[in-house]
Amino acid sequence: MQKEHLTLLFILVLCQFGWAQEEEEDNIGTETVTVTKAYTPTISDAFKIKSIPIMNDSIALQKKKIDYSIFSVPVASTFSPAKGTASKVKKTPPPILYNSYASAGGGNPANIMAKFYTSRTIDRESGYTVGLEHNSSRADIGGVELDNFYSNSQLEGSYKNRDRDYDWGIDLGFQHQLYNWYGTPEGLFGEAPFVNSDIAIDARQNYFMGEVGAHINLEDSYFKGTEIKYRRFWDAVKSGENRVVFIPEFEFPVAEETVGIKFKVDYVNGSFENASLNNTENIQGINYSHLQVGVNPTLTMLRDDLTLNLGVNLVYGLDGERSDSNFYVYPTVTASYRLLNDVAIAYGGIEGELVQNSYYGFVEENPYVSPTLTVAPTDKQYDAYFGLRGQLFPNLSYNVKASYKAENRKPLFKLNPRNDFRTDDKQYYLGNSFEVFSLDGVTIGDDVKTFGIFGELNVDVNRNFTLGVNAEYFNYSTETDLPAWNLPDLKGSLFLDYQIGEKWYLGANLFYVGERQDFSTIAVENTPQQDFPATIIDLDSYFDANAHIGYRITDQLSVFVRGSNLANNNYQRWANFRVQGLQVLGGATYKFDF
Repeated sequence: MQKEHLTLLFILVLCQFGWAQEEEEDNIGTETVTVTKAYTPTISDAFKIKSIPIMNDSIALQKKKIDYSIFSVPVASTFSPAKGTASKVKKTPPPILYNSYASAGGGNPANIMAKFYTSRTIDRESGYTVGLEHNSSRADIGGVELDNFYSNSQLEGSYKNRDRDYDWGIDLGFQHQLYNWYGTPEGLFGEAPFVNSDIAIDARQNYFMGEVGAHINLEDSYFKGTEIKYRRFWDAVKSGENRVVFIPEFEFPVAEETVGIKFKVDYVNGSFENASLNNTENIQGINYSHLQVGVNPTLTMLRDDLTLNLGVNLVYGLDGERSDSNFYVYPTVTASYRLLNDVAIAYGGIEGELVQNSYYGFVEENPYVSPTLTVAPTDKQYDAYFGLRGQLFPNLSYNVKASYKAENRKPLFKLNPRNDFRTDDKQYYLGNSFEVFSLDGVTIGDDVKTFGIFGELNVDVNRNFTLGVNAEYFNYSTETDLPAWNLPDLKGSLFLDYQIGEKWYLGANLFYVGERQDFSTIAVENTPQQDFPATIIDLDSYFDANAHIGYRITDQLSVFVRGSNLANNNYQRWANFRVQGLQVLGGATYKFDF
């Protein structure tokens, strides 16, 4: 029994061992291999092969020993090498600059001109300039009964100071002008009381102007700067005018845009001792006073080839003499776009403003006005324009533009009526002076709409020769259906400058003005102005040519000759006012350090 038990136990152990082997064969399991030393490769020593192998050959040849020596013979030489030098580019010497010059000349008929200018530096930040200019002529225009000489003298000075973050300056100026109301109607001196042409007529007028101004400009500041100017203007017949202009300006960056705000205060007041020549009695003079307060905010946008300015001009205007005020709103929108880089740039805009007229401004445009004017601002409602400019070639540029503008109370000059009832101190009441056109004697000018086309070409043939030509056409429409008095329908000009070598130079200026219209009237006692007998005057177009030529004797001294009205045409710029004929003037200019 015990043997059977042992046999059975042995069989179970064998079975268990067989099952364990099958499980181990089905699942081999994982083994971990531990590397106890990293592999370090080695390089065996290299053995150099001998260049001459050892040969055990009994017939090998032996090298023959050679003895040699150098036979040296000295050679005499006179060559001595020079040191090398670098080549230099020949520089053009810079031009010599002088801080002053004086110029003077004279010609027919008793024409005199003189100029002086100097610019001095006080230190690195400041300096001043002084300029003086004079032009005069005895005139002597053929067929003119009265004196027709004139004179114009100006003195200007300025002081400027510049620092790293700002600059400021002061300007001073004084001017004296002398003219004569010589444009009397044809046949006047064949009528009473002027049958004797030797009758004493005082038609001389003197104008005086003095002004002072200051400005300051700042960098890296919201306040960009400001300017202020005061001007006093008066004449020889007790007329006087004061004007003050103050313009501060601010600028703010907003994201990628720029916002600018410009304020303006413009005040003018004046008086004339004498009444309008439309009145037969000189009882009461003329006073005027106009104040403008404006603000002009703008938004400037830059987008690659596009520049756009969006703004509005808000103006409050006050007529102090009549206690009348108005508020004006004007557009100020401009834009430009590069169509083909610099070859074609389209631009346009629509802008308006309240234009401050003044006695000084009228005289600058027409020195033969009478001291009996009505002065009031012009309401330029809008000036819309569109144009194209650019450079077709590196030396050829162009500009073409079309415009349309509307102006209320646009000042138009017309002949004063001949008024035989007046006895003013100066005799400008003979139909020989001009007024600002007015229908009611209170409101100046006319409401005028103007369509215009402008074209210009500029040619820089080379650095020594430039040529330019431009032309402009106008078409006017007035509220009164009357002509736009003394405004031409066509204007054009041509100018050139030519530097001939280092010594000679010349230049020319030609211009053309189209036809204009005016009308003359005769004052009738106890008769309204609109009922005065009137005659339309058609003024012919005219052409004028001026030229000059000069020669530089030295760097400091040069001489010149100028010719004016080369066509010798006594045309009428204003009705009854003929200009001088051919004029030739010669002179010299000297540059120096002062």
